[in-house]
Amino acid sequence: MSGILKLEERAPQILYDWIGGETAVRALVERFYDLMELEPAYRELRALHPSTTAGSRDKLFAFLSGWLGGPDLYVQQHGHPRLRARHLPYSIGVLERDQWLACMAQALREREVDSLLATRLEASFANTADWMRNRSA
Repeated sequence: MSGILKLEERAPQILYDWIGGETAVRALVERFYDLMELEPAYRELRALHPSTTAGSRDKLFAFLSGWLGGPDLYVQQHGHPRLRARHLPYSIGVLERDQWLACMAQALREREVDSLLATRLEASFANTADWMRNRSA
């Protein structure tokens, strides 16, 4: 067999390392929220958030850090994520789910996240985002 490995075999096993660690996760989160605040296509998603997104940015960064296999900052700061329970006060339907996914996909592209990793993340995000819906429409 040649010394050539499949792309999946060359990719780091820890997604946190693959994406580029703390700096890259922070940059992704910042771009996500910047897009949400700037793009009219994400208007309904933005309306679910407080007037200032600083706290939301910090929480998503902390959550993604641990979720990707890096430091478990969210658990250290806030306890178990209980994602669905924490999002129940917000009306999340298909539109909000789709806007979240589109905004994150755009942020992944703009941050030039490796395409294989982006595809894996988008699939995981889609499952979680659909599970977060608390209304049918």
